[in-house]
This record gives sequence, C-alpha cells and structure tokens, in this order.
Amino acid sequence: MDPGGTVTTRAGICFLMFSSTFLRYIRALLILGRVSNLPTVWSNCLAGWWLGGDHRSNALPWLFAGASLLYIGGMFLNDACDAVFDREHRPERPIPSGHIGRGAVWWWGVAWVVIGATCLFWIGQITGLLGLILTFFILVYDLTHKRITFAPLLMGSCRFVLYLVAASVGIEQVNGWAVWCGLVMGGYIVGLSCFARVESLRGPVRFWPMVLIVSPIVLAWFMNGGTYRGNAIILSLIVMLWAIKSIRYTFDPQARDIGSTVSGLLAGIVLVDWLAVADASRNFGFVFVALFGLAWLLQKVVPAT
Repeated sequence: MDPGGTVTTRAGICFLMFSSTFLRYIRALLILGRVSNLPTVWSNCLAGWWLGGDHRSNALPWLFAGASLLYIGGMFLNDACDAVFDREHRPERPIPSGHIGRGAVWWWGVAWVVIGATCLFWIGQITGLLGLILTFFILVYDLTHKRITFAPLLMGSCRFVLYLVAASVGIEQVNGWAVWCGLVMGGYIVGLSCFARVESLRGPVRFWPMVLIVSPIVLAWFMNGGTYRGNAIILSLIVMLWAIKSIRYTFDPQARDIGSTVSGLLAGIVLVDWLAVADASRNFGFVFVALFGLAWLLQKVVPAT
C-alpha cells in the first residue's frame, strides 16, 4: 500500500474537480454577458466615433471599455430580472441551471455597469452624461422588457444612444450624420428585437420588422454621394444579402429557426455599422470585416441570445 500515492491521487481528483467547477463558472459568466455580441458593440463605437470626427483616438480605449462593460452589465442584470421566466422557458440559462446564484449575478451586473459608466465619464462630461442616459435605458429595458409590448423600442434606443456616446468622443461630437445613422441602427435593432421576442414568447411572426432591417440601406443611398456611392452600393448589397440569409430561417416552412435569424442579424450589426461609414472603407474596412468574423465565430462558442 502506498499512502503517498493515495494522497497524490486524491489531490489530483480535487484539482480536476476544482478546475471543472471553475471552468463552468467562467463559461456561465461568458454566457451571462453575451460576450459573442461584444464585436457589435465595438463596431457601434467605431462607427459613431468616425461620424463624430475621428481625431481623438486616445479616448478610444476608454470608449470601448465603458461601452463593453455597460453592455455586459446590462446582460447580467437582464438574466437576474428574467430568472423566474427562464426557470420555465429557458432552464438551460446559468441561473436556473444552478451554475451561478441570482444574487451573485446582481452584484456582477451592478459592478460592471458602475465601472462602465465611470470609464465614459473619464473621457469627458458630455460623454459621461450620455453614458448615464444609456445606463438609464439599459436598466429600464432590463426591468420591464418582459411586461411591455414596446420593449424592442427600448433596446433600439440603447444602440441609438451608444452611437451618440461614441460620436461625442469626436471633435465634431454629436452631429447630424451621427444622429441619423444612430436612428437607423436603432430601427435595425427594433426589427431584430421583434424577431427575438417571437423566439422567447412564441408569438406570431410579423413582416413589418423587415422594413426596419433594411432602413440603413435607404439612408445610405441618400447619405453617400459622389465617390462614396460605389462603396455604399457594394456594402448595401452585402447587408441585404446577409439579412436575407438570416431571415430565411424564420420563414423556412420545413424547419423554422428563429434563433438562427436572431443570431445572424446580431452579427449583421457590424455590417450595418460598416455601411454607416462607407466613406471610411479604405481607412479601416478590414476592421469591420474582422469584427464581423469574430462575432460569427464567437457565436459558435457562446450563445448570442
């Protein structure tokens, strides 16, 4: 009999159990934060920053950090608010499945939101105040979205205000183009959220949200003239084709899959942002391509919804 070997074996088993528990906890945090959608937050920031005058690049790290933490915190609080609903309709979510306690999710969510808002105030007063408005919409959405019919409008408002937050970092700050592009991004999100709402509440599928999905293409046609028209047409076709590819899953008579529609449209946010700054395609179009690819790849690992 080898007592030393027994102790070593027990230590190895304990280590493996700890590692497995730790990895499950980390994965629960990633799922709660919907980190696969972070590339879409970054592309929102990049587009809004460019439209607001792109010369304060030193503030970009704070913008990306603040927006990311607000998004993650909002998603944590979303699950904390939806815990009762998820126990019945989505038992695989981290809270009802027992991978993390509801109280811990509340604490994580509040911490991320506070730190994120602080990062935006570090950039400047206007950015910080807009960050507080964004925080307000995030909290209102989390607390009410399962009980009100216009919740998609609140979600769209979050992305609209994020555009304004990003634009406020630029030299021109919140100008007309940033507002208009933010509005159509908000409309795109409203359309996307209507599909997501059907997925979670099992309601009928409407056709009108598709009008909002293509609204960025309409704006791009009027927004880009002269030498930028060619880029806008190409990017509009890309957005259109991706939207069609994503939406067809919902209207497939043999295998309706609204989840795939929602995931595809979420990744498509990056393409809409790229279209918003069609004039910047030569400067950093490759960044939007990379962010789109990253969003698509992360969805294979962490669910987007």
